[in-house]
Amino acid sequence: MEADSDLATRMCIVTRECLDEAVLLRFVRSPDGVAVPDLARKLPGRGVWVTLNRSRVAEAVKKHLFSKGFSEETRSPDGLPDMVARLLRQNALSTFSLAKKAGEAVTGFMKVEEALARGRVRILCHAADAQPDGCRKLDRMAGDGVMTVRMFSRDELDLAFGRSNVVHAAVTKGGLAEKLVAAVRRIDVFDAPLGSKGSEERV
Repeated sequence: MEADSDLATRMCIVTRECLDEAVLLRFVRSPDGVAVPDLARKLPGRGVWVTLNRSRVAEAVKKHLFSKGFSEETRSPDGLPDMVARLLRQNALSTFSLAKKAGEAVTGFMKVEEALARGRVRILCHAADAQPDGCRKLDRMAGDGVMTVRMFSRDELDLAFGRSNVVHAAVTKGGLAEKLVAAVRRIDVFDAPLGSKGSEERV
């Protein structure tokens, strides 16, 4: 995953490595002493940082590193790694919704096929349970520079796009598409085994 040169470098409280904010998760301490994920990096107060990886978040919880990082007793919510995973997915799905409202996304096999034929697509998305034949046909049309995503359920896509039975979707080139690319990469990196490249080799 490429770092964003506009972001600052921070130290992970688990590994003690200094990394770009793009590959870290920020946490703040709530008034009642709970570590709260701040994916947008906008919540007020002092923040501590953990490498963008499920295992690193679990390690921070196990070793009580949030208390050390905030220099005062700080509790971790139950299932914090799973909470972060859900928030990362919600962030990506909300960007799908924004793209749909902005007229920068289409759903349905024929509309996606048409968008691909015009060379307008940046992200091609299939529901996790989509039939292989339809996926293969659309995938063959996707040229260089098209990210293919197949990590969301049909129910998740239905909610994101505000309609039922969303199997195939496409987001056209533009700012929202690049925001979605970054969001999908963060999900990949978070769930990747330690030491792997995660989404670094994705488009």
